[in-house]
Amino acid sequence: MPELQGSRRKLQIAIAAMVIADLVAVGVLFSPLVGSAESRRISMSQLSAELSKKTREVEPLKGVDKKIVVAKGQINQFYKDRFAARDSDLTAELGKLATANGVRIMQAKYKQEDPTDAGVAPVEIEGNFSGDYLQLIRFINALERSKQFFTVDSISLAGESNGPVKLDVKMHSFLRSGA
Repeated sequence: MPELQGSRRKLQIAIAAMVIADLVAVGVLFSPLVGSAESRRISMSQLSAELSKKTREVEPLKGVDKKIVVAKGQINQFYKDRFAARDSDLTAELGKLATANGVRIMQAKYKQEDPTDAGVAPVEIEGNFSGDYLQLIRFINALERSKQFFTVDSISLAGESNGPVKLDVKMHSFLRSGA
């Protein structure tokens, strides 16, 4: 029997320790440290909303490595299609547009600038053209719509009541470096 008394005593101590641990756990559960069930639910919904927001923010970055390769290919194709390989290509395109719209090239100056890191060299073009008003308007429109990349920086018109109108244009185009 003495062995049973010792086992009983140990069992009572273990049960008392578990009851105390349960009381402490219940106290922590309902204490202001943990908060109420409602505050935990609100916190959980806020964290869920934040997770959704962060997921949407990083969504465009998925597959960015593949997008970079595609973009580089598109840039190279744009350069190939829209930028001249030689100075003479710019001159030929400008002449073709002028002829197609009935405009005369009086003078054209080309000034090639230093190549950029992107592999293109900007070319500043200053041109003097003459024709009637409608032809010059069509010419400017054709410049802006040309497959060759031209950006018109400024224009000025001058003329008399009867006779050709004179057009001064400052524009830019680009040459592919190393083409």
